[in-house]
Amino acid sequence: MSTENELSSVLSRRQAINDALEDGVEVKPRFRAATSIYTEFHEFTRKQIKQYETEFNKYDEGGDGFLDLTELKLMMERLGAPQTHLGLKSMIAEVDEDKDNKISFREFLLIFRKASAGELSDDSGLSQLARLTEICVHEVGVVGAKSFFEAKIEEQNKGSKFEQELREEQEGRRREEEERARRRQAFKQTASVFQ
Repeated sequence: MSTENELSSVLSRRQAINDALEDGVEVKPRFRAATSIYTEFHEFTRKQIKQYETEFNKYDEGGDGFLDLTELKLMMERLGAPQTHLGLKSMIAEVDEDKDNKISFREFLLIFRKASAGELSDDSGLSQLARLTEICVHEVGVVGAKSFFEAKIEEQNKGSKFEQELREEQEGRRREEEERARRRQAFKQTASVFQ
């Protein structure tokens, strides 16, 4: 398809969407754009998200990337806050955007977002889940700032936070590779003595 035809196709589709919206017709998107968990949940650090993922995977016994009703039941029992069947269903319904009666990892993170924003009632099952699976602050540090100015500085540095974490991970991998190369060289030297 030539560039002109492609542009014409896109503009025609856009015009059809605008016309439909003006007529009050619901327009369904062709596709759903994929968004990175790290981008969508910018209030959490990469380390926190990875720890939440570890916690999620601990209870995702089926390994399908979802917590179904049974897995959620076991999770709440192991956390010491057993729920009734109806309580579990209401927990899922409270975050279940896709109505599949399961909690995806994205929806799991939504629980913690809602908890930190104070959107969950204290006696709800989701509030208990968030409280009981809370990440140890000593391990990940404090995300919030104590004063207005610290909050401003943190907001400005949020974009570079992920870049810094990525650089730290890359640096760690580079050091591991250098250590492996050093050990291989030492082994070769030792092996040459015995030949």
